[in-house]
Formats: sequence, C-alpha cells, structure tokens
Amino acid sequence: MAPALESKLRRSFEAQSLMATFGAEMRRIEPGEVELAAPILAGARQQHGFGHAGLTFALGDTAAGYAALSLMPDVAEVLTVEMKINLLSPVRGERLLAIGRVVKPGRRIHVVTAEVFEENEGSRRPVALLQGTMIPA
Repeated sequence: MAPALESKLRRSFEAQSLMATFGAEMRRIEPGEVELAAPILAGARQQHGFGHAGLTFALGDTAAGYAALSLMPDVAEVLTVEMKINLLSPVRGERLLAIGRVVKPGRRIHVVTAEVFEENEGSRRPVALLQGTMIPA
C-alpha cells in the first residue's frame, strides 16, 4: 500500500465522528481490504444487553467503504449506494471486528462485502455478513 493512500484513508477515517463515538480503530489496510475494530461499549447495546445491530452495520459498512476507497483514484472519496446485512447471531462479545473487501471494482461502482465477527477472550465468531455497492464521491 502506498504511504500516501494509507495516510488518506486513515485521515478520512479519523474524521468520522460516529466511528470516534464507537471507539473504532482502523487496524489494517490492504488494497481492496480493510479491517476495523470497535469495543462494544455500554452505549452501543440494545435492550437485551446484546451489541446493537446499528453498531454492527455501521462498522461493516465503513470497512467495506474504505476497502472500496483503497482502489479508487487519489482524488475520490466514497459513498454507499446500497448495503444489505444478514445478522447471523446476537453480539455477546467484547469487541467487533469488521473485514471489508472489494468483490468487483468497476469503472463507476464497486461491489463490496464485509464480514463482522465478535471477539471475546481470544475467540472469534461471525455475527454478520454485508454486501453492497460503493460509488466515488
């Protein structure tokens, strides 16, 4: 990964107030693949104590978006066109890990996926799959 591109993605990510609110961090950047992680804070739980699906979706969508941005021209930013989520299991863990990947980069839109896992005491379990499309802004 070119240092300038990695720096651009990290600066863009740091400007996202929602990700800052969730305590999310950008763990890894590769061309077409980005990994994000966030703790499951008390303010991101639903009424049964599980991690809220909104956190799961936001983290997966963001990881997929940055994976797409990593393959776009230097002057581009990225926007989600559409995103579907399959929730596989309630989130009981301590942290979420989202791995966003570009399935097919296109001239105008990129097809993306994200896998979201919960992490708990060293173990990892899948909790959601997302699929969507991204467009340069």
